[in-house]
Amino acid sequence: MKKIMITVAAMLAVGVSSASAADMAAKMYKKAPPIVAFDPWDIAFGSAIMSNYVFRGVTQSNGQKGSVAAYFEPRYNITKDVQLYAGVAGESISFANRAAMELDGYFGIRPTFGAAAFDFGFWYYGYPGGQCIDTVQNGGVLCPVGSSALANGNVAKKDASFFEGYAKLNYTFNDYFSLGGNAYYSPNFLNLGAEGTYASVTGKVIAPSTWFGTSGIGSYVSGEFGRQWLGTSDSFYSLTPGVGPGIKYADYNTWNIGIGFTYKVFTLDLRYSDTNLSKGDCNAFTSDFTASGTSDRTAINPGGAGSSWCGATGIVKLSADLTAMTNLK
Repeated sequence: MKKIMITVAAMLAVGVSSASAADMAAKMYKKAPPIVAFDPWDIAFGSAIMSNYVFRGVTQSNGQKGSVAAYFEPRYNITKDVQLYAGVAGESISFANRAAMELDGYFGIRPTFGAAAFDFGFWYYGYPGGQCIDTVQNGGVLCPVGSSALANGNVAKKDASFFEGYAKLNYTFNDYFSLGGNAYYSPNFLNLGAEGTYASVTGKVIAPSTWFGTSGIGSYVSGEFGRQWLGTSDSFYSLTPGVGPGIKYADYNTWNIGIGFTYKVFTLDLRYSDTNLSKGDCNAFTSDFTASGTSDRTAINPGGAGSSWCGATGIVKLSADLTAMTNLK
């Protein structure tokens, strides 16, 4: 009898231990986080049409002549907080050298730390199809014989292409408010021979979604204040084109503010942009082929022709921006 009782007790002990282990495993399984599939690849792309293509306060489309743009950007997410990217973009322009378009290439990395999103990269601005523009048909002092000439005395190189390195930070305080800072540097801005450094601060306020009920429409107000520092050009852009030292371009401030409305992948942005660059210094900087007059003389613009390419302007822009993982599922 004693042997039987010992055997039964041993079996009960094994059963209790097994049941406890099974129960523990069940509890541990319930507490384990779910496994979420992670696809590191994504593609962003989009297009836009705008009444004026403005770059740092200066029109790239001869004022209110309109411009179209498009971009394509493959992305690779190393982790959920670190993204590599590269892309191409194109815009229609109207430059003094009659370049066919702007065609850009860029790449970089976007690390995120909580509410702080960084962006570090390089951007190449290409302007294919340009012509060498002289002040007169001067026998090839600046440009080959037979090149186009401007009556207002401005000159332009055939190629205005250049590259920049940049660093950006955007900090999101909550669902409605964010602030950002940007810095760009080029050793040869617009192929003028002059260094270019740009820094700006940005801000954005997003309206609560309840303002528009169940319509799906969103809204925001955003703005930017920046400063462009410019160095000294090469002799092509000297006071006597092709002869002597270059000119020290005027540094300037630029700002913009606007309101936008969003619906699904579409954004309608209405914006005001301006700079403190005078018409004379603007002409020297841009080689504006529409510049005229003689009253806007400055140290680097002794001829006095004035340009409105750097002045106050309104911009209406309609864009569509998609990502494959979100919008094409």
